Amino acid sequence: MRGIDTDAGLVLAHRSAPPPLVQGRLVVREDRETHEERSLAVGATRSTGAGDRLRPEEPDPLRTCFERDRDRILHANAFRRLAGKTQVFVFPADHQRTRLTHALEVAQVATAVSRAVGLNVPLTEAIALGHDCGHGPGGHASEDALDLYLPEGYNHAIWGADVVLAPLNLCRETLDGIRHHSWSLPTPTTPEGVVVSWADRCAYSAHDLEDAVRAGIVAVGDLPAEVADVVGRTRSEQLRTFVHALVASIAEHGVVGMDAVHAGGLAALRAFNYERIYMRPESVAQGAAVIDVLRALVDYFLERPEALPVLTDPPDDPVRAVVAYVAGMTDRYAFDKAVQLLGWRQDRLPRGIDLPAA
Repeated sequence: MRGIDTDAGLVLAHRSAPPPLVQGRLVVREDRETHEERSLAVGATRSTGAGDRLRPEEPDPLRTCFERDRDRILHANAFRRLAGKTQVFVFPADHQRTRLTHALEVAQVATAVSRAVGLNVPLTEAIALGHDCGHGPGGHASEDALDLYLPEGYNHAIWGADVVLAPLNLCRETLDGIRHHSWSLPTPTTPEGVVVSWADRCAYSAHDLEDAVRAGIVAVGDLPAEVADVVGRTRSEQLRTFVHALVASIAEHGVVGMDAVHAGGLAALRAFNYERIYMRPESVAQGAAVIDVLRALVDYFLERPEALPVLTDPPDDPVRAVVAYVAGMTDRYAFDKAVQLLGWRQDRLPRGIDLPAA
């Protein structure tokens, strides 16, 4: 069905008349840039033409440079593959987070904050959606596995910006926010990047707890008072508290940060998660199994470079090419390859967690 033809030569999607536009005019990129200049906070990042890119481009007639970045990330293979990568539990069961759903939740928290304080929302969203595209299969254990092969080590934030997303020719500000979203790295150069750094920590602290509760690993009643009394017991309570605390603190101080009381509650929640979820014996064993599998795969392809997918051009650095290939795998693809290529025993693979029956 091609749609509904009208006498005006227009094709409609539905049989009944569409609602009229209040203002049926074209809002082009320059209009949005002008709106940003008038409406955003003084220190917010402005969109300018095609953006500050490594390879110069022509501006898009409709989208700002950061809207264009967001769209490129959304359509990237690396972003889609996050659906098959570990957040906390490998082989995530129904309702358990993946790296993809984590990125979406970070984007929701970050844009809520940026919108409330007058920052650039498309830039914030682009950074949030792309911030974990450098993660390998099996979660943070993949960094420990791949560290061995690179002189500078493997950091998912830096790798994501400088390797995985480099072909997209993203704006400097977008890449900077992705590259520096981890708290252990230098501060991002834009306030939008710092908002994503906070949103990332707030989101995973709250939703990793929710996943662990659903899996029967911990109970909500286990939360210490320094968490429950300050930021709440449920994900929705905690995220609402964190968003409001960030917005209030930014409005009061003019820099991106959180007041000491709520920041203490976030730190206590994260510490609880580390003790009861991330560092429990089963999680440590899962990480060790991930490291073994990924290193065995890297070694296999280093010894057999002809087994890599055909490249248009030979890689300048074969080791980095192999690391990039293995790091780009989803959990299931990597572990299936270990069984197929290496004869890996099923009992040596990382194990997922089944959810209790509803």
